[in-house]
Amino acid sequence: MPVDTQSPILRVTGLNKSYGDRAALIDASFELWSGEVLAIVGESGSGKTTLLNALAARDTPDSGSVEFQMKDGSLTDIFKMTEAQRRLLARTDWGFVHQNSADGLRMEVSAGANVGERLMALGQRHYGQLRATACDWLARVEIDPARVDDLPRHFSGGMRQRLQIARNLVTQPRLVFMDEPTSGLDVSVQAKLLDLLRQLTQHLGLASIIVTHDLAVARLLAHRMIVMRRGRIVETGLTDQVLDDPQHPYTQLLVSSVLQP
Repeated sequence: MPVDTQSPILRVTGLNKSYGDRAALIDASFELWSGEVLAIVGESGSGKTTLLNALAARDTPDSGSVEFQMKDGSLTDIFKMTEAQRRLLARTDWGFVHQNSADGLRMEVSAGANVGERLMALGQRHYGQLRATACDWLARVEIDPARVDDLPRHFSGGMRQRLQIARNLVTQPRLVFMDEPTSGLDVSVQAKLLDLLRQLTQHLGLASIIVTHDLAVARLLAHRMIVMRRGRIVETGLTDQVLDDPQHPYTQLLVSSVLQP
């Protein structure tokens, strides 16, 4: 059955999360549509990473729901699934690009094995096909396919991040989570990686959620953005509208701090 384009791919309702006396997430709600890139921005401690981890089922909220549109078109609360069902989603329909590439790669196996591993988890076993697909994806993320047998530790930081992207996208997921994917990279490397991400998300029609503290990254990649402060969503809207005409005082402060010389 085809995916229902009249329903969001993700519906988030009333998420709350506390750590002891500290409220890390307060009544977070929004929808994400297929092919849409959503940026979650805010300063350190705003709750954006807590929200991302809840959306990707890497942490369990205290209350609220995260409904994902399954391939039959139904919206299903991921926290009512079994652990095995969530693991299958993470290997197939979802991708997760970590800030630290070492967290998203197996550093002790080759670049080709990193890309092919997700395909093997889906039952593919033909060595020649796995290797050919790995080489194809290395080329797509601008890594020389001749390096298919090299270990990730021999790659630069930018190449590792591109390899992590190939590893995630090889199964053609419908939703990709990205946690500060360009943080810590040199400016020139950041620019090249952002251009690659923009091309891939547009070409593949991915729904993506990207956490970033960099408003320039949000403007380049995201159709819409969410601004968070102290665990709450304080503003949401089309990226250009939010950045060019911020309504909430906190968003105004964020934007003005970037514009200051």
